[in-house]
Amino acid sequence: MLLIYTPSITPRLRYIFSLIFNEILKIEIEITSDKEMFEYFNGAKLNYSEKKIGEEPLFHPAPLLFEKNITNQLINVFDWEGTKAFFAVPAQSFFPFDPFAAAFYMVSRYEEYLPFTEDEHGRFESEQSLAFQAGFLQKPLVNIWAEKIKVLLQQQYPDLIFPERKFEYLSTIDIDNAYAYKGKGFMRTTGALIRALVKFNNKGFVDRLKVVFFNSHDPYDTYIKMREIKKQYNVDSVYFFLVGEYGAHDKNLSITQKGFQSLIKSTADYSDVGIHPSYSSNKDPKKLAKEIKNLSRVLNHEITKSRQHYLKMKLPETYRNLIENGIKEDYSMGFASQVGFRASICSPFYFYDLVADEATKLQLFPFAVMDATLNLYLKINPDDAMSYVEPLIKEIKSVNGMFISLWHNESISNEFEWKGWQDIYEQVVKAATKV
Repeated sequence: MLLIYTPSITPRLRYIFSLIFNEILKIEIEITSDKEMFEYFNGAKLNYSEKKIGEEPLFHPAPLLFEKNITNQLINVFDWEGTKAFFAVPAQSFFPFDPFAAAFYMVSRYEEYLPFTEDEHGRFESEQSLAFQAGFLQKPLVNIWAEKIKVLLQQQYPDLIFPERKFEYLSTIDIDNAYAYKGKGFMRTTGALIRALVKFNNKGFVDRLKVVFFNSHDPYDTYIKMREIKKQYNVDSVYFFLVGEYGAHDKNLSITQKGFQSLIKSTADYSDVGIHPSYSSNKDPKKLAKEIKNLSRVLNHEITKSRQHYLKMKLPETYRNLIENGIKEDYSMGFASQVGFRASICSPFYFYDLVADEATKLQLFPFAVMDATLNLYLKINPDDAMSYVEPLIKEIKSVNGMFISLWHNESISNEFEWKGWQDIYEQVVKAATKV
C-alpha cells in the first residue's frame, strides 16, 4: 500500500490518483491530509504538497487539481527524459512537472470544454488539440508518466510490489452500412439503380441487380472473413451496430428488417455487441433511448457498450446522455483525422464530468487507429498503412497498455474507396497479437 499526503483532498485529486495508481499501476493507495499521521507512517509514501516533510518523494502540485472552475490554462510543453511534459513546478520536486495535474488535464479532455472551432460535424478536431500541436499525439503520455512514477517508487521502496500487467488487444468493428446493396428496400434500391444509370455507372448497376435479384455475394458482407480472423488470432472483439432511422448521415438498414436482425443476433453469438448511436441522436436524447431500446429488444438483453457514429461527441452532454440510458462503456475516445491518443492514454479510464466536477461510472476505452483515418482522412496508400499502426502498437506494448483498433465491415470489401485495403485489417490483428 502507498500512503499519499496532500493538504487538501479534492474530487479531481482523488480521481487522478486512483487512475494512476489503482487502475494503471494496480496498487492500493490511501490519501490523507493528516500530516502527523503521514510523518509517522513507516511504509511507502508520497508527498503531494509544496513543502518537504521527510525523505519520501515530493511532487510539487500545480494548481489544477485544487481548482473547481474551468479556465484557460497556461501550458508550456517541454522535453523531459525522452518524452514530453507540462505544468512545470519548482526544482525541489522529484519531477520538474506535475504529472498528476498534466494527466488530469489530458484524460478529462479539459481543452474540449474551452471554446473551440467545430468541424463540419460539430467535433473537436485533432489539429486543435495540445497533443497534436505539441507533437505528442502518438505518445500515451499518461501511461509513460505512470511508468516513470513506478520506477521512482521502486527505487525508493524496494518492498513495494507492483502486480504484473500485460499488453492487451481489442478489435472493434463499426457497422454503419451492413450491406452495399442487400436489404435496402424497394425505394432505396430503385433510386440507387436510377442514379447508377444517370451517372453511367454500369458496373454499379449490374452489381446491384446481381445481389438483389440473383443472390450474388454482397461486397460489404465480410462477416465470415472477420470471424475467421478473430478465430485464427484468438482476439476479443466488439461490434457496434447503427440502428437509427434513415437520414443523411445514417444509412444502415432498418432495425425492423428480419435479415438485419438475424445478422445482429448471429454476430452476438461470437462477439460482444454494442450500440452505434446515430448521427441525429447526438442532439436528440429521445432518439438515443429509442435506438438502445430497439437493439436491446433484438438481442433480448441490456445494451451497455456504445461508440458514437462519426465519433460525434460534445462534452459533457454526450456522455451524460449515455449514462442516463444505461451505457457503462463507451469506445468513442479517439480522433477521426489523426491516429494516436486523444486523451494521451492507452488504458480504459472513467469519464470525469468537469462541469459537475465529479467522477462518473462511465468507463471510456480509447482507440488508437481507425481505418477511415488512414484511407479517407490521411489518404495514405494501403501499402503504407502498417507504418502508421506498428509504432502505435510498439508504444502501447512498452507500457503494457491496451491497443484498440477501429475498423468497418466495408473496408475489408476491396470495393469502391476501399480498393486494396482488404488485407490491412488482418495485418493489424497479426501485428497486435505477435508475441
